[in-house]
Amino acid sequence: MASTFVEVDGCVLHVREDGPKNGPVLLFSNSLGTDLRIWDAVVDALSDRWRCIRMDKRGHGLSALGSAPVTLERYAADALGVMDALGVDRAVMVGVSIGGLIAQATYAARPDAFAGLMLCDTAAKIGAADLWQQRIDMVRTDGLEAMADTVLQRWFAPAFHRDRAVDLGGYRQMLTRTPAEGYAAACAALRDADYTAKAAAIAVPCVVICGAEDGATTPEVVSAFAATVPTARYVELPDVGHLPSIEAPDTVVSHLKALLKEVNHG
Repeated sequence: MASTFVEVDGCVLHVREDGPKNGPVLLFSNSLGTDLRIWDAVVDALSDRWRCIRMDKRGHGLSALGSAPVTLERYAADALGVMDALGVDRAVMVGVSIGGLIAQATYAARPDAFAGLMLCDTAAKIGAADLWQQRIDMVRTDGLEAMADTVLQRWFAPAFHRDRAVDLGGYRQMLTRTPAEGYAAACAALRDADYTAKAAAIAVPCVVICGAEDGATTPEVVSAFAATVPTARYVELPDVGHLPSIEAPDTVVSHLKALLKEVNHG
């Protein structure tokens, strides 16, 4: 299939569908400073059987930013709006980093629409408010180029930096080409979000994945989060950083297929 655009509450969002139209739906949500292409290898392995729907959250990729403020609840409403526009009433949602928080918020808003969740390198609350405000101020003053090297150190394991220099350069371009205001808006949403109480109410099967070399949401943070979700199974991936869909897509697919089998979703 191909990219399309969906308007939700006056904001134009970039969406891509792959796989059979009548297949069981997987809905993917991206991390801060990335676009829907981070799921390419995962979708390639699943789109023979599942209807894979990816979207650039507002202010990222080809999606518009829309009006301020942007909150986790706004991102969740966007995801549900895309589902409604595409005629989807039930899905398994997969999110990484802020995308994992968006998945939690989307589930909280409409729990009956989800058979299961895969939450990668995320938590119910990520980082301290003052640190997010510092990042907002920095990106607005100096741009993403000034922080790119630091962010990439957190994103990828040492082996990726050593062995995949060309890929590293490509993902650096993805990060630095993210609109500054879209990035800042997502930072503000992270600054203000705390889903600790709602995480304890997740009632569908949930796989929580973390890269052992994640420098952004560390295994200590992610495993502690998983322990608060009654239905969660925690998986730690060796030699993987913050974006397992890029560094270990086959492993992500394997755990996702196990979840899909468990919840009888295709």
